[in-house]
Amino acid sequence: MRFEYSVIPAPTKTEKAREAKTPTDRYALSLTAELNRMSAEGWEYVRADVLPSEERSGLTGRTTVYHNVLVFRRPHSVDPELRRLPQPEASEAAPAAPDAMTDRP
Repeated sequence: MRFEYSVIPAPTKTEKAREAKTPTDRYALSLTAELNRMSAEGWEYVRADVLPSEERSGLTGRTTVYHNVLVFRRPHSVDPELRRLPQPEASEAAPAAPDAMTDRP
């Protein structure tokens, strides 16, 4: 089975909620909302990663910044028209091979 993938940034801001009293609770609630949003679109959560990215710093400098991302996947949707193999027409079919057993003396 083939999959397509989507990578999105992990949430960095949280929203206040009555049931979330601590910053950790608010972050978990934001993360849950993001996972549920992607799931509603057919994406399956795979993992969270921290990945490096080289970015400009000032006029000529460069620095490495690390980004927290969420990885999702879903089955690759292939167009059904592309899956069908072309069928040869009767006139294009190769002639039948002679039977090897009939050529014996």
